[in-house]
Amino acid sequence: MPSKRLLATALAVVAVAAGMSPATAAPVVTTTNPITSSFADSFADPSIIQGRDGYWYAYATSDPLVANGPFGLMHMARTKDFSSWEYLGTVFNDQTKPSWAAPGSFFWAPDIRYFGGRYVMYFTVTDTLANPGGDPAIGVATAPTPAGPWTAGDGPVVAPRPDGSGGYLGTIDPAMLTAADGKRYLYYGGFYGGIAMTELSADGLHAVGTPTQVTIGDRYEGSYVVYRDGWYYFMGSSMNCCAGPTTGYSVFAGRSRSPRGPFVDADGAKLTDSRVGGTTVITQNGNKWIGPGHHAFITDAAGQDHIVYHAIDRGTPWLTDPFGINRRPMLIDNIDWINGWPRTRAGLGPSEGPVPAPTTGSSLGIDSANPAAGLVGATANPGDSVGGPTASIQGAAQTRASAPGGSLRVEADVKLGSSFTTVLGNQVVATVANNRLTLAAGRRTTSVNLPADFDRTQWNKLSVQVSGSGVTARLNDAGLGDVYAEARLPGLTLRPAPVRWLGTAEVDNLTVRPVAKPVTKLASVPRTGKLLAGDDFNGALGADWSWVRQDDKATVADGNLSWPLENADMVGSGNNAGLLLHATPAGKSWIAETKLHLDTGIDDVRNYQQAGMIVYLNDDDFARLGDVAIWKTRQTEYGRELVARPSDGATSYGAAAIGRTAPTMWMRIAYHENPAGEHVYQAATSVDGKNWTWGASWVLPAAARVGLYAHGEFTGANPPPTATFDYLKFYESK
Repeated sequence: MPSKRLLATALAVVAVAAGMSPATAAPVVTTTNPITSSFADSFADPSIIQGRDGYWYAYATSDPLVANGPFGLMHMARTKDFSSWEYLGTVFNDQTKPSWAAPGSFFWAPDIRYFGGRYVMYFTVTDTLANPGGDPAIGVATAPTPAGPWTAGDGPVVAPRPDGSGGYLGTIDPAMLTAADGKRYLYYGGFYGGIAMTELSADGLHAVGTPTQVTIGDRYEGSYVVYRDGWYYFMGSSMNCCAGPTTGYSVFAGRSRSPRGPFVDADGAKLTDSRVGGTTVITQNGNKWIGPGHHAFITDAAGQDHIVYHAIDRGTPWLTDPFGINRRPMLIDNIDWINGWPRTRAGLGPSEGPVPAPTTGSSLGIDSANPAAGLVGATANPGDSVGGPTASIQGAAQTRASAPGGSLRVEADVKLGSSFTTVLGNQVVATVANNRLTLAAGRRTTSVNLPADFDRTQWNKLSVQVSGSGVTARLNDAGLGDVYAEARLPGLTLRPAPVRWLGTAEVDNLTVRPVAKPVTKLASVPRTGKLLAGDDFNGALGADWSWVRQDDKATVADGNLSWPLENADMVGSGNNAGLLLHATPAGKSWIAETKLHLDTGIDDVRNYQQAGMIVYLNDDDFARLGDVAIWKTRQTEYGRELVARPSDGATSYGAAAIGRTAPTMWMRIAYHENPAGEHVYQAATSVDGKNWTWGASWVLPAAARVGLYAHGEFTGANPPPTATFDYLKFYESK
């Protein structure tokens, strides 16, 4: 069934680069989120892989696909070109689901991989027969093809983990990685207990050794790890996935030289710190998509990385009645690597209109489904039911047409003989031989070892990419951020020439493409202009200030507003906290800023001491940006409350995380009207007042007042912590 795709009339840049005339160049193919709309209203927690048959296979958690539909047993779908999708049914049925799962257990968050000549899927089992009632564990299943049939393992890969208090930690959301040391690792866990990593047996079916903690609790779930340029990037989703119209789910990253961590963000903060780190990968931007997260990565034929994730349309957030199942379709967008960090669309976040689709297939007359047809010197191999025809190279082969100059990416599934060499433009030579990957480019040469037990008789993926930014040769399992070996050299510009292969190998899914042009600069963010209004707290509060439930303990003196945290809140029915609000400037865009000092300690439990800025329409319609203590963490939370069920006034509350906290920090909220006339409020934080992290946006139905708050002291501290504000100022937004 066709998805919502558009064929643009512009000519493909890659086709022109390949020397094709405008008359014969293929049109640019675009896609519009959500990409699963042709067959599903919801396709949550997606995972994706390219099968040996050339199709891209996507998998999702076991929520219903459509409104009021039955729960599935995890779902499967496939596409050849991201232009049309075919739903393939469920991974399991009642007869094939894991025998050790308790009746009524759900199967969530599939993670798909390929190694050892078979497809391997890890997934969450929410309840086991060992301790019925809610003891999540990680299961595994294998299949000869990406469409199954799937055979579940006879027990969990990671068993339920008791928490020591009669319950069980969140053993959920698995993600596997094959690392450069040849070992396989599984990352798993969630908010309750944090995320851990364990080594797996060589077949990937059993956990071995002692787990390593890689994140603090109460911050991350939905992990995914990729290797790039010598770094392992851990990415995890934060806050609530499923709060309907107030979902603020977002993805953040840290990196390490080791797959075991510690993972550190761009500002040097560890993901295990109490003041937890994380560099933004994707967050909501004020369009219709909220709560983007629980993602996977793919790399297309042009070397462009993409993030595949679910999100919620804030206009239609529920799959069932309000406060029921959330409607979370699958989306896809570009990942741009900027200053060493993955950013969705250079920081713009989820796309709402047409965007370029992943580049699929090959050029130069190569049919990736029958690669021998486009090569001179290769012989056709009938292949098998899994992958179809392949090309057999014995001695030498090359493309029939000359590859373009400039940049180029060559990628294929390979079964390697004793030695196999790829030659690009007669300038770049990548050889796999003697258990080493050797790369030569111009006069430079580098070589890296393959793992001692690397199995060249199995299908693996080999890519060689040349561009001005670097020359890279990489050998891995399945092109999902995994790595056996990667060799890198400085970039160069190729001369036009055929692509050649020397040695012995069986080749499938062969693609030759110009490299996608990299985006190297972050998208613009709001900047402050001239001062419009505000208060330095050098005297009594003026007429621009007004109280909602005045707190007489708040005092203005010595250039500060000092406000002991109230034993009060604003969420749900607890509308008893004081708010100090300021009139906002006239005009359609401005930035409000404050400087806050709040000492909430570190590592101890202080739920939910907080202070910060609030965007306020009424007690049931507001956005709140605060430095918040959440269990043992200290986080910056940008929360949203609104009435989600008008029939009885029931409210929904959710939040997005932004940046990191410090005892003294700066906060901003930027306001603008979008083209639809909606009122968008984007938040930012800083720990030095100079370098700002811009994060999530919330949309309110009307222009609101902005002010300050200090509440959530429920621990009985005497005296309570005091929030100290230096100022509240409003600037022109540039």
